[in-house]
Amino acid sequence: MSTTEILPDAATPLTKRSALLGSRRNTMIAAAFLGLALMSITRLITDENALTSSQTIGTSLRVMVPILMAGIAALWAERCGVLNIGIEGMMILGTWFGGYFAWQYGAWVGLAMGIVGGMIGGLIHAVATVRFGVNQTISGVVMNIFAFYGARYLSDLLFVGEQGGGVSQSPPQKSAIPKFDVPFLAGGDLFGWKTPDIFGWFERKHWFLLGDLGGIGRGLTYNISWATAIALITVPISFWLMWRTRFGLRLRSSGESPSAAESLGVKVVPLRYAGLIISGGCAGFGGAIMAVVASSYYRQGQTQGNGFIGMATLIFGNWRPAGVLAGASLFGYSLGIKLVANDSIPALFLFITFISGVLLIRSMYQKKLVGAITALVAGALFFTAYLTVKNVPESLTQALPYVITLVVLATASQRLRPPAMAGVPYRPGETH
Repeated sequence: MSTTEILPDAATPLTKRSALLGSRRNTMIAAAFLGLALMSITRLITDENALTSSQTIGTSLRVMVPILMAGIAALWAERCGVLNIGIEGMMILGTWFGGYFAWQYGAWVGLAMGIVGGMIGGLIHAVATVRFGVNQTISGVVMNIFAFYGARYLSDLLFVGEQGGGVSQSPPQKSAIPKFDVPFLAGGDLFGWKTPDIFGWFERKHWFLLGDLGGIGRGLTYNISWATAIALITVPISFWLMWRTRFGLRLRSSGESPSAAESLGVKVVPLRYAGLIISGGCAGFGGAIMAVVASSYYRQGQTQGNGFIGMATLIFGNWRPAGVLAGASLFGYSLGIKLVANDSIPALFLFITFISGVLLIRSMYQKKLVGAITALVAGALFFTAYLTVKNVPESLTQALPYVITLVVLATASQRLRPPAMAGVPYRPGETH
C-alpha cells in the first residue's frame, strides 16, 4: 500500500484523470468566454465603458490581492485538516510587521517581515490546536483578538512620539515597491525604448469583445507592483505543491484521513504544523501588501475583514487554488468598480440578469428544479433593479459580491467538497 491510496483522486487511472481535467479546463474556458461576451453586450447596451476599462480592472487587481492571499492561506490550513478562523489576525500581524520594518529598513524588508509575522501567528495557532488540542474555532477567534490588541500595544510602545506615528499607525515607510508595465502589451520600456501599447489601442476602440479584452489585458499588465506579481504566482505554486509533489499529497491526506495517512507512515503532526505556518505566511503577506503597497504605513483596522472574505473565496472556489483566484477576482471586481465607477454598478444588474438566464437554461436542461427557480427569481429581481435603480447606496454595493456568490453557489452545478477532516481534532494513534 502507498500514500496514493489515501485520496480517491490520486487512485484514478492517469488517462481518466487527464480526460477529466481536460473536460473541466474546456468547460472553464467556455464559461469565461461566455461571461466576457455577456459583459461586452452589457457594456454596449448600457454604454458603460468603465465596466471593463483598464482603470477598473487595475484597481480591482490591487484590492483583490489581499483577499487572494487570505483565500490561499485558508486553503493551506484546511487542506492539512485545520480550520483557520484566525486568518484575519495573522493578516493584522502582517500589516504591523510590514509597516514597522518598512519604516525602519525599507519596503522589501517590510514585505518579508510581514510574512514572518503571519508565520508566527500560524505557529501559535498550530501549537494551540495541534499540540494542545484547543478547539480550532476558539483558537482562531483568540488569535484575532490577540493580534488586534497586540498590534495596538506594540504601536503604543514603538510608534507614539515618532514623527507621523501614533497608537493607531506607524510612521511612513522609507521606500516603495517598484512597479512595471509589460512591454508591447501595456507600453512598457524595453532597454530604454518605449514599446507600443497594444492592449491600450484595442481598449480605445471600444469594439465588441476586442475592446473588453484590451481593457482587461491592459489593467492586468499596466502599473503592476512586483508584490502583486509575486502574490499571483502563489496560485500556480500552491497548485503544484499540493497536487504534484509528495509533500502536497501527504499534506492533503492529513486533511482527508489522518488515521489512514498515519498508518502508512505519514507524520501528520509535522505536516499540520507546516500547513499552518505556510497558511500564516500567506496571510501575513496579504496583510503586508496592504500596509506596504496599498498604503505607505501600518494603520489600525487596515485589513477591513479581508481575512473573513478570503475564507468565503475558499468555499466559492471549492478548496482549489484556481477557484480561490476566481472568487477573489469576483470580490475584487465588485470592490474595484465601486471605487472607480460607482455610477456603472446599475449596469451590472443587467449583466447578472444575463448570467441568471444562462443558469436558468442550464438548470432546465439538467432538470434541476430548485436551481431553475432560483435563477428565474434572481434574474427577475436584478432585471427589475436595472430598470428602476439609478443610484445604488454604498451599503448595498458592499453586499454585491456576496449576493453574486450566493446566486452562483445556489444555481451552479459545482459540487462543493471540503476536506473530510478539516476542523476535526486529531491526536496521533487515537483511531488505530
